Parts: sequence; C-alpha cells; structure tokens
Amino acid sequence: EIDELNERIYAGLNNGVYRAGFATSQAAYEEGVTEVFETLSWLSQRLRDQRYLVAEHPEPTEADWRTFVTLVRFDAAYVGHFKCNIHRIADDAVLEGYLRDLYQHPGI
Repeated sequence: EIDELNERIYAGLNNGVYRAGFATSQAAYEEGVTEVFETLSWLSQRLRDQRYLVAEHPEPTEADWRTFVTLVRFDAAYVGHFKCNIHRIADDAVLEGYLRDLYQHPGI
C-alpha cells in the first residue's frame, strides 16, 4: 500500500508541481496543475477520517514524509513561483492540520 501511495504522490504532487511550474505551453501547465490539485483533493479526502495516509500505522510512513516535503513548501514556493495557485494548503483544514502534525515530529 505504501508503494502504491508513493507512486501516486510522486506523480501527482512531488513531480506534478514541477510539471506545472516548468510547463512550456498552456496545455502542459493546465494538465500539470490539474493533476496537482486532483492529488491534493484525494489526499484531503483520504486524511479526513484518519491521521496518516496508511490508517493501520500509528506513526507516519514513507508516504507521509514524501507528501510532507512538498506540502511544507507549497504555499511559500509553489503557489507563487510555479503558479499552483488554485488554493493554498492553508485553505484546506484537513491538509493544514496534517502538515502541522507532521511538522511537530521530533527531528523535523
């Protein structure tokens, strides 16, 4: 399950912001940014009733940390510089809470 989550998160979010940000045509930008926000919506929905992406794990998994690295930079970098500005992470209560939770883990 973690590997499947990682694949979707990488393609739709981690790499998705770069595909949108470095798009060389309007069509490529729209494809990239649409996938980013579809992935964010899917993540928000999945996390609505569970603390981490893999419900059976009481602690974050690799999939959560893969998501964290993009979410933590999203509002500051990707919204403005990469024009991924349909909405901010701060505008989604579920994703904002998830990000704050992960940020408070020791060593982060």
